[in-house]
Amino acid sequence: MSNKFYVTTSIAYANGEPHLGFAMELLEADVLARYARQQGNEVVFSTGTDEHGTKIAQKAEELKQTPQQTTDKFSKAFVDLMKDLNISNDRFIRTTDKAHEQRAQIIWKAMKDDIYKDKYTGWYDVKQEEFVPEGQADPERMKPDHPQAYQKLEEENYFFKLSKYNDQIKKVLEDSTFRVVPKTRRNEVLALLNEGLQDISISRPKDKLSWGIPVPGDAKQVMYVWFEALMNYITVLGYPEHDDFKHFWPANVQVVGKDISRFHAAIWPAMLLSLNLPLPKMLYVHGFITRDGKAMSKSLGNGIAPKEVLDKYGVDPYRYYFLRHIPSYEDGDFSWEAFEDAYNNELANELGNAVQRTVVMIKKFQNGLIGDIPPGEHDVSQYQSALADCHFDRALDQVWERIRGLNQYIDEEKPWAIAKDGDMEHLREVLAQQASDLLQIADLLEPFMPDTAVKIRNIFSEGMIRPTESTLFPKAESDEE
Repeated sequence: MSNKFYVTTSIAYANGEPHLGFAMELLEADVLARYARQQGNEVVFSTGTDEHGTKIAQKAEELKQTPQQTTDKFSKAFVDLMKDLNISNDRFIRTTDKAHEQRAQIIWKAMKDDIYKDKYTGWYDVKQEEFVPEGQADPERMKPDHPQAYQKLEEENYFFKLSKYNDQIKKVLEDSTFRVVPKTRRNEVLALLNEGLQDISISRPKDKLSWGIPVPGDAKQVMYVWFEALMNYITVLGYPEHDDFKHFWPANVQVVGKDISRFHAAIWPAMLLSLNLPLPKMLYVHGFITRDGKAMSKSLGNGIAPKEVLDKYGVDPYRYYFLRHIPSYEDGDFSWEAFEDAYNNELANELGNAVQRTVVMIKKFQNGLIGDIPPGEHDVSQYQSALADCHFDRALDQVWERIRGLNQYIDEEKPWAIAKDGDMEHLREVLAQQASDLLQIADLLEPFMPDTAVKIRNIFSEGMIRPTESTLFPKAESDEE
């Protein structure tokens, strides 16, 4: 890795409370940022909230608030979630920030050669804040009585020459200059490019939507929310003049959900090419979280707030479950039963037990003195390559192999039997090796479970066992008694 590292999440739409999917995205980016810092890199990790558009205006009307009051409320909910999840972001951008609005207008002007005015006739999906081409529209949602009916639009808007960049984007995807992970998502984008990108509408008339950033030089138009929101990744760095922008762009990794991969893998690269800027090195696209095998939705009433899980199990178990038990490259399922199994069997029985057994034996047989701890000598290359590919579940699989290997080592060496035989020198070697393994495990866990890593280091790192308040992971009791 180089000495700088820039990672972003998408920015969350500020018209509702945070959900599990965006919380997982924050965790994934946080792992990358923490790991990069651990390697000695200078890191910027940015996230934030997307605060313009029709949905915001509608939500504000529903709540009898101004759009700014609505976005203030929901943006704060995302800031609070980040504290609860122990997210180590360096920046938090709101697209209502004056600096973002000013820089968005600078970007628009810089792209003027690729922007023209034309008439848009077609559908608009308010739910996704997306213009929908006739051929891709859902016939059911064309009906006015559908609860999520499209809006039929006929308006004069500004357009961006997206089609102009089709072949350039295709080339950088094919030669992996711009890497989209996993390959299934890359192939989806390539299929889109093979069909041919169409120019896109990038503004709305102000009399139809007042809640947006004005188009420079045209007071009657505001920027289309998606076009403007994508700009945050460079406005947060101070594009075009700030040293942070010059130092940290292009991004090393951008983390997004699969429902918005087209915006990030086709529209955003085209915008950057129009600005004559390098593309991000990597776009990592995660899947969705289902609950008990079903998509979470308001209509089904099966949604779950991150806070419910955090309140019951705490932050590191939360981070562990969603980073290991939700597949990094596919959709994954949450259930309370699966969470409790992972907590009790993997965190309490395997990791917690390895720490507890080692602490108890060093106290009992050596009065808490560990002695000289040998350096960790385990190969971590598979762990490193898993992280380089944003394969968070596989990286944690590697850590758990180490944990299970340590428990096996303890069972095979039987330090209690060595103590009984009186071979104290061998006993010291075995117990010091256990402490060494746990310290290396703590290093590997640091990006994923930072509090747990600190606790393990505090116990073993000073040559003498430091007392702990309790076991790392007290067994969880099921509510279904």
